[in-house]
Amino acid sequence: MGMMISDKEGSWHDLSGPVNLGKQDFKPLLVKERKEKFSFSFGDLELTQIILPDIYIVFGDMALQHPNFHMRAEDLPDMVELHFSLKGNGYVHNEATGQRYVFDANRHNIMYVPAFDGKACYMDRERYEFFEVHFSRKYFLELARDTNPVLYNFAEKVDSKKEAHAGAEGSEITFAMHQCIREIMDCRFAGGLKLLFLQAKCIELLTLQAVDFEKSASPKKILTSAYDKDCIMYAREYLQQHITAPPTLAELAAIAGTNTFKLKNGFKELFNNTVFGYLSEVRLEQARELLKAGIPIKEVADRTGYSSVQHFSTAFRKKFSITPGKLHPFS
Repeated sequence: MGMMISDKEGSWHDLSGPVNLGKQDFKPLLVKERKEKFSFSFGDLELTQIILPDIYIVFGDMALQHPNFHMRAEDLPDMVELHFSLKGNGYVHNEATGQRYVFDANRHNIMYVPAFDGKACYMDRERYEFFEVHFSRKYFLELARDTNPVLYNFAEKVDSKKEAHAGAEGSEITFAMHQCIREIMDCRFAGGLKLLFLQAKCIELLTLQAVDFEKSASPKKILTSAYDKDCIMYAREYLQQHITAPPTLAELAAIAGTNTFKLKNGFKELFNNTVFGYLSEVRLEQARELLKAGIPIKEVADRTGYSSVQHFSTAFRKKFSITPGKLHPFS
């Protein structure tokens, strides 16, 4: 089964042909592409579909004689949708969850809808043009790992298989998005080059959307629990105790009991500094005190984890606008 739509008389029409992507379709040799036209009592539909490993691209338009119809999705692949409404206006209402999705002209959104059974309403006698990129859920989660807060929060819901969208009303499609969409539609490459080109462009679209939503989003806290804050506090203490041989970000995250995304962004949220920016601050403050105590410059550099006196002197001068030698009491 795939996508079913029903007209106002209650007659169901199976669109399994164009949109049912079984598991076998996710292992094409390179790229599968097909164009199809459908005529129903309530309107006409024209689709272009492109199938890549873990990616399904579909675009086209529809002209409806009757604006309302029922939609039901059954046994579809588990996917995240990048949706772009190019022309026309409408909305769909998922009666199973109560969620409503508005598709206004020149707007985009990122959505995850594990199951859909509801109603669609589009302006009658008006063409609706759309473009969509669908990533398999597993592939999307790989792409969204350690990204910006908007995509991270969205990915957390996807990981839990909860219905979600990146923006309640979407956002305006940018010129860069339009250009990227056009390049996908007009792709003239063949074989492996076509596969690489389309994969890259689909990821570029996701990146453009993530950046756009991040710009328009109000700041969201990364550290939402006492445990999250404790993890970052512990990470800071661990850095202070291991400044001569600090761990990598991934190692520090594991030591603190969190992940690299929360570590990086939570550190910035709590201390208004990056992890390694803070480490540099601690090193240099400690170095200044050691120099004042008369410890030789080379030993200070070694104690604070610098690979050479030259690197230490450069960092020290940049921080304090003075060379280590001028601060040392016995120089």
